[in-house]
Amino acid sequence: MADYLTILGGRAHPALAAEIAAYLNITLGRLEAWNFPDGEIGVRLEENIRGRDVFIVQPTCPPVNENLMELLVLIDACRRASAERITAVMPYFGYARQDRKDAGRVPITAKLCANLIVEAGASRVLAMDLHAAQIQGFFDIPVDHLYASPILDEYFLGLQLPESELVVVSPDEGSIKRALQHQERMGGSLCIVDKRRSSATETKQANLIGGPIKGKTALIFDDMITTGGSMVGAVRVVHGHEAKRIYVGASHPVFCGDAARILREAPIHEVVVTNSIPLRPEQTFPNLKVVSIAPLLGEAIKRIHRNESVSYLFD
Repeated sequence: MADYLTILGGRAHPALAAEIAAYLNITLGRLEAWNFPDGEIGVRLEENIRGRDVFIVQPTCPPVNENLMELLVLIDACRRASAERITAVMPYFGYARQDRKDAGRVPITAKLCANLIVEAGASRVLAMDLHAAQIQGFFDIPVDHLYASPILDEYFLGLQLPESELVVVSPDEGSIKRALQHQERMGGSLCIVDKRRSSATETKQANLIGGPIKGKTALIFDDMITTGGSMVGAVRVVHGHEAKRIYVGASHPVFCGDAARILREAPIHEVVVTNSIPLRPEQTFPNLKVVSIAPLLGEAIKRIHRNESVSYLFD
Protein backbone atom coordinates (compact mmCIF):
# COMPACT_ATOMS: atom_id res chain seq x y z
CA MET A 1 0.00 0.00 0.00
CA ALA A 2 2.74 2.47 0.96
CA ASP A 3 4.32 2.21 -2.52
CA TYR A 4 1.67 4.47 -4.03
CA LEU A 5 0.12 6.21 -1.01
CA THR A 6 1.30 9.58 0.29
CA ILE A 7 -0.03 11.45 3.33
CA LEU A 8 0.69 15.18 3.40
CA GLY A 9 -0.05 17.42 6.35
CA GLY A 10 -0.58 21.14 6.07
CA ARG A 11 0.11 23.56 8.90
CA ALA A 12 -3.50 23.48 10.16
CA HIS A 13 -3.06 20.22 12.11
CA PRO A 14 0.35 18.55 11.63
CA ALA A 15 -0.09 16.39 14.74
CA LEU A 16 -3.21 14.72 13.32
CA ALA A 17 -1.50 14.11 9.96
CA ALA A 18 1.44 12.47 11.74
CA GLU A 19 -0.91 10.31 13.83
CA ILE A 20 -2.75 9.14 10.70
CA ALA A 21 0.54 8.27 8.98
CA ALA A 22 1.63 6.33 12.08
CA TYR A 23 -1.66 4.40 12.08
CA LEU A 24 -1.04 3.44 8.44
CA ASN A 25 2.58 2.59 9.25
CA ILE A 26 3.96 4.92 6.59
CA THR A 27 6.21 7.98 6.69
CA LEU A 28 4.51 11.35 6.47
CA GLY A 29 5.21 13.04 3.15
CA ARG A 30 7.76 15.84 3.20
CA LEU A 31 6.78 19.39 2.30
CA GLU A 32 7.71 22.93 3.23
CA ALA A 33 5.14 25.65 3.79
CA TRP A 34 5.75 29.29 4.64
CA ASN A 35 4.36 32.81 4.42
CA PHE A 36 5.99 35.50 2.34
CA PRO A 37 6.51 38.91 3.99
CA ASP A 38 3.23 40.16 2.51
CA GLY A 39 1.31 37.17 3.90
CA GLU A 40 1.08 35.11 0.71
CA ILE A 41 1.37 31.35 1.23
CA GLY A 42 4.12 29.32 -0.41
CA VAL A 43 4.55 25.54 -0.44
CA ARG A 44 7.09 23.13 -1.89
CA LEU A 45 6.78 19.35 -2.09
CA GLU A 46 10.10 17.81 -1.10
CA GLU A 47 9.56 14.36 -2.61
CA ASN A 48 8.33 12.88 -5.88
CA ILE A 49 4.56 12.23 -5.93
CA ARG A 50 4.15 11.51 -9.64
CA GLY A 51 1.49 8.85 -10.12
CA ARG A 52 0.77 8.58 -6.39
CA ASP A 53 -2.48 8.57 -4.41
CA VAL A 54 -2.14 11.70 -2.28
CA PHE A 55 -4.19 12.55 0.82
CA ILE A 56 -3.82 16.12 2.15
CA VAL A 57 -4.80 16.44 5.83
CA GLN A 58 -5.91 20.03 6.36
CA PRO A 59 -8.96 21.02 8.44
CA THR A 60 -10.12 24.51 7.55
CA CYS A 61 -10.37 25.55 11.20
CA PRO A 62 -9.42 28.98 12.57
CA PRO A 63 -7.67 30.84 11.08
CA VAL A 64 -10.17 29.64 8.46
CA ASN A 65 -9.10 31.76 5.50
CA GLU A 66 -5.41 31.00 6.02
CA ASN A 67 -5.97 27.25 6.28
CA LEU A 68 -8.40 27.14 3.37
CA MET A 69 -5.98 29.00 1.10
CA GLU A 70 -3.12 26.71 2.15
CA LEU A 71 -5.26 23.69 1.28
CA LEU A 72 -5.94 25.12 -2.19
CA VAL A 73 -2.25 25.84 -2.74
CA LEU A 74 -1.30 22.31 -1.63
CA ILE A 75 -3.87 20.76 -3.97
CA ASP A 76 -2.55 22.83 -6.86
CA ALA A 77 1.04 21.85 -6.07
CA CYS A 78 0.09 18.15 -6.07
CA ARG A 79 -1.82 18.48 -9.33
CA ARG A 80 1.12 20.18 -11.03
CA ALA A 81 3.45 17.50 -9.62
CA SER A 82 1.39 14.88 -11.51
CA ALA A 83 -0.27 13.10 -8.57
CA GLU A 84 -2.60 10.37 -9.82
CA ARG A 85 -5.39 11.23 -7.34
CA ILE A 86 -5.71 13.98 -4.72
CA THR A 87 -8.01 13.65 -1.72
CA ALA A 88 -8.63 16.63 0.55
CA VAL A 89 -8.97 15.24 4.09
CA MET A 90 -10.97 17.87 5.96
CA PRO A 91 -11.90 16.67 9.46
CA TYR A 92 -13.45 20.11 9.96
CA PHE A 93 -14.98 22.05 7.06
CA GLY A 94 -15.02 25.79 7.65
CA TYR A 95 -17.86 27.96 6.33
CA ALA A 96 -20.20 24.95 6.69
CA ARG A 97 -22.81 27.05 8.51
CA GLN A 98 -23.17 29.32 5.49
CA ASP A 99 -24.97 26.56 3.58
CA ARG A 100 -28.14 28.37 2.49
CA LYS A 101 -29.66 31.80 1.89
CA ASP A 102 -31.37 32.52 5.19
CA ALA A 103 -31.75 36.21 4.33
CA GLY A 104 -31.77 38.39 1.24
CA ARG A 105 -28.53 39.29 -0.55
CA VAL A 106 -26.25 36.84 1.32
CA PRO A 107 -23.83 34.30 -0.20
CA ILE A 108 -23.83 30.52 0.09
CA THR A 109 -20.18 30.41 1.06
CA ALA A 110 -20.08 26.66 1.73
CA LYS A 111 -20.83 26.11 -1.96
CA LEU A 112 -18.17 28.66 -2.95
CA CYS A 113 -15.56 26.81 -0.87
CA ALA A 114 -16.57 23.52 -2.46
CA ASN A 115 -16.14 25.06 -5.92
CA LEU A 116 -12.69 26.36 -5.00
CA ILE A 117 -11.54 22.93 -3.79
CA VAL A 118 -12.80 21.24 -6.94
CA GLU A 119 -11.28 23.86 -9.25
CA ALA A 120 -7.93 23.63 -7.44
CA GLY A 121 -7.73 20.00 -8.57
CA ALA A 122 -9.04 17.76 -5.76
CA SER A 123 -10.26 14.36 -6.95
CA ARG A 124 -12.37 13.67 -3.86
CA VAL A 125 -13.02 14.89 -0.31
CA LEU A 126 -12.96 13.05 3.01
CA ALA A 127 -14.90 15.00 5.65
CA MET A 128 -16.27 14.38 9.13
CA ASP A 129 -19.49 15.62 10.69
CA LEU A 130 -20.38 18.32 8.20
CA HIS A 131 -22.68 20.86 9.84
CA ALA A 132 -25.30 20.12 7.18
CA ALA A 133 -25.31 16.79 5.33
CA GLN A 134 -26.43 18.41 2.08
CA ILE A 135 -23.02 20.07 1.77
CA GLN A 136 -21.87 16.79 0.22
CA GLY A 137 -23.94 17.79 -2.81
CA PHE A 138 -22.07 21.09 -3.14
CA PHE A 139 -19.03 19.19 -4.44
CA ASP A 140 -18.90 17.94 -8.04
CA ILE A 141 -16.51 15.19 -6.92
CA PRO A 142 -17.03 12.18 -4.59
CA VAL A 143 -17.35 12.98 -0.89
CA ASP A 144 -16.87 10.41 1.88
CA HIS A 145 -18.67 11.76 4.94
CA LEU A 146 -17.66 10.14 8.24
CA TYR A 147 -19.17 10.55 11.70
CA ALA A 148 -17.41 10.85 15.04
CA SER A 149 -20.41 9.57 17.01
CA PRO A 150 -19.14 5.95 17.27
CA ILE A 151 -15.87 7.22 18.77
CA LEU A 152 -17.66 9.46 21.28
CA ASP A 153 -20.11 6.69 22.16
CA GLU A 154 -17.28 4.22 22.66
CA TYR A 155 -15.74 6.57 25.21
CA PHE A 156 -18.99 7.05 27.11
CA LEU A 157 -19.79 3.34 27.03
CA GLY A 158 -16.39 2.77 28.60
CA LEU A 159 -17.53 4.81 31.61
CA GLN A 160 -20.13 2.08 32.27
CA LEU A 161 -22.89 4.53 33.12
CA PRO A 162 -26.07 2.67 34.21
CA GLU A 163 -28.52 2.69 31.30
CA SER A 164 -31.48 3.13 33.67
CA GLU A 165 -30.01 6.45 34.84
CA LEU A 166 -29.02 7.72 31.39
CA VAL A 167 -30.69 10.53 29.43
CA VAL A 168 -29.41 11.57 25.99
CA VAL A 169 -30.15 15.27 25.44
CA SER A 170 -30.48 17.13 22.15
CA PRO A 171 -29.40 20.76 22.71
CA ASP A 172 -31.95 21.98 20.13
CA GLU A 173 -34.59 20.71 17.71
CA GLY A 174 -32.11 20.54 14.84
CA SER A 175 -29.95 17.98 16.65
CA ILE A 176 -32.72 15.47 17.40
CA LYS A 177 -31.60 13.02 14.72
CA ARG A 178 -28.06 13.05 16.09
CA ALA A 179 -29.33 12.51 19.64
CA LEU A 180 -31.48 9.58 18.51
CA GLN A 181 -28.43 7.93 16.94
CA HIS A 182 -26.51 8.28 20.20
CA GLN A 183 -29.48 6.97 22.18
CA GLU A 184 -29.70 3.92 19.91
CA ARG A 185 -26.13 2.99 20.85
CA MET A 186 -26.10 4.23 24.44
CA GLY A 187 -29.61 3.37 25.59
CA GLY A 188 -31.49 5.45 28.13
CA SER A 189 -34.22 8.00 27.43
CA LEU A 190 -34.31 11.13 25.26
CA CYS A 191 -34.83 14.82 26.07
CA ILE A 192 -34.84 17.90 23.84
CA VAL A 193 -33.94 21.45 24.85
CA ASP A 194 -36.28 23.99 23.27
CA LYS A 195 -33.76 26.53 21.92
CA ARG A 196 -34.85 29.84 20.44
CA ARG A 197 -32.32 31.88 18.45
CA SER A 198 -32.47 35.62 19.20
CA SER A 199 -29.69 36.61 16.75
CA ALA A 200 -26.91 35.11 14.61
CA THR A 201 -24.65 34.85 17.65
CA GLU A 202 -27.06 34.55 20.58
CA THR A 203 -29.55 31.89 21.60
CA LYS A 204 -31.76 31.37 24.59
CA GLN A 205 -33.00 28.08 25.98
CA ALA A 206 -36.42 27.88 27.54
CA ASN A 207 -37.94 24.44 28.09
CA LEU A 208 -37.02 20.78 28.32
CA ILE A 209 -39.13 18.37 26.29
CA GLY A 210 -39.20 14.80 27.53
CA GLY A 211 -37.80 13.36 30.71
CA PRO A 212 -37.79 12.86 33.58
CA ILE A 213 -34.20 13.97 34.09
CA LYS A 214 -34.09 14.61 37.84
CA GLY A 215 -31.38 12.53 39.52
CA LYS A 216 -30.13 11.09 36.22
CA THR A 217 -26.93 11.38 34.18
CA ALA A 218 -27.35 13.58 31.09
CA LEU A 219 -25.30 13.30 27.90
CA ILE A 220 -25.61 16.36 25.65
CA PHE A 221 -24.30 15.95 22.09
CA ASP A 222 -23.69 18.49 19.32
CA ASP A 223 -21.58 18.60 16.17
CA MET A 224 -19.49 21.59 17.27
CA ILE A 225 -18.92 24.00 20.13
CA THR A 226 -18.01 27.48 18.92
CA THR A 227 -18.59 30.20 21.53
CA GLY A 228 -19.96 27.75 24.08
CA GLY A 229 -23.04 29.89 24.72
CA SER A 230 -25.56 27.57 23.09
CA MET A 231 -24.16 24.44 24.73
CA VAL A 232 -23.86 26.01 28.19
CA GLY A 233 -27.41 27.34 27.84
CA ALA A 234 -28.61 23.77 27.29
CA VAL A 235 -26.47 22.59 30.21
CA ARG A 236 -28.06 25.13 32.52
CA VAL A 237 -31.57 24.04 31.50
CA VAL A 238 -30.68 20.42 32.23
CA HIS A 239 -28.97 21.39 35.49
CA GLY A 240 -32.04 23.40 36.46
CA HIS A 241 -34.09 20.22 36.10
CA GLU A 242 -31.81 18.62 38.73
CA ALA A 243 -29.75 16.23 36.61
CA LYS A 244 -27.29 14.40 38.85
CA ARG A 245 -24.35 14.65 36.44
CA ILE A 246 -23.89 16.26 33.01
CA TYR A 247 -21.52 15.18 30.24
CA VAL A 248 -21.04 17.05 26.96
CA GLY A 249 -19.88 15.47 23.70
CA ALA A 250 -18.98 17.28 20.46
CA SER A 251 -17.11 16.45 17.29
CA HIS A 252 -15.47 19.82 16.66
CA PRO A 253 -13.97 21.98 19.47
CA VAL A 254 -13.87 25.33 17.64
CA PHE A 255 -13.74 27.14 21.02
CA CYS A 256 -13.80 30.81 19.96
CA GLY A 257 -13.39 33.68 22.38
CA ASP A 258 -14.16 32.77 26.00
CA ALA A 259 -15.57 29.33 25.16
CA ALA A 260 -13.02 27.45 27.29
CA ARG A 261 -13.71 29.61 30.33
CA ILE A 262 -17.49 29.38 29.87
CA LEU A 263 -17.34 25.59 29.62
CA ARG A 264 -14.95 25.32 32.57
CA GLU A 265 -17.25 27.35 34.81
CA ALA A 266 -20.46 25.56 33.78
CA PRO A 267 -21.86 22.65 35.84
CA ILE A 268 -20.38 20.03 33.48
CA HIS A 269 -18.68 16.90 34.77
CA GLU A 270 -16.71 16.35 31.56
CA VAL A 271 -16.51 17.79 28.04
CA VAL A 272 -15.50 15.16 25.46
CA VAL A 273 -14.37 16.28 21.98
CA THR A 274 -12.31 14.88 19.11
CA ASN A 275 -8.99 16.15 17.79
CA SER A 276 -10.50 17.28 14.48
CA ILE A 277 -9.20 20.74 15.41
CA PRO A 278 -5.93 21.42 17.27
CA LEU A 279 -6.34 23.10 20.64
CA ARG A 280 -4.06 25.78 22.00
CA PRO A 281 -3.04 25.60 25.70
CA GLU A 282 -5.45 28.41 26.61
CA GLN A 283 -8.32 26.43 25.06
CA THR A 284 -7.90 23.48 27.39
CA PHE A 285 -9.26 23.00 30.91
CA PRO A 286 -9.19 20.25 33.56
CA ASN A 287 -12.47 18.51 32.69
CA LEU A 288 -11.80 18.44 28.93
CA LYS A 289 -11.18 15.04 27.34
CA VAL A 290 -9.91 14.75 23.73
CA VAL A 291 -10.38 11.46 21.84
CA SER A 292 -8.54 10.76 18.61
CA ILE A 293 -10.12 10.36 15.18
CA ALA A 294 -6.81 9.29 13.60
CA PRO A 295 -7.76 5.57 13.49
CA LEU A 296 -11.11 6.44 11.87
CA LEU A 297 -9.53 8.66 9.23
CA GLY A 298 -6.63 6.26 8.73
CA GLU A 299 -8.97 3.34 8.12
CA ALA A 300 -11.03 5.42 5.68
CA ILE A 301 -7.88 6.50 3.80
CA LYS A 302 -6.73 2.88 3.58
CA ARG A 303 -10.09 1.79 2.18
CA ILE A 304 -10.31 4.69 -0.29
CA HIS A 305 -6.79 3.93 -1.48
CA ARG A 306 -7.76 0.29 -2.07
CA ASN A 307 -11.07 1.30 -3.70
CA GLU A 308 -12.98 -0.49 -0.94
CA SER A 309 -16.22 0.50 0.77
CA VAL A 310 -16.04 2.83 3.76
CA SER A 311 -19.68 2.49 4.74
CA TYR A 312 -18.99 0.12 7.62
CA LEU A 313 -17.11 2.93 9.36
CA PHE A 314 -20.46 4.67 9.88
CA ASP A 315 -21.16 2.15 12.64
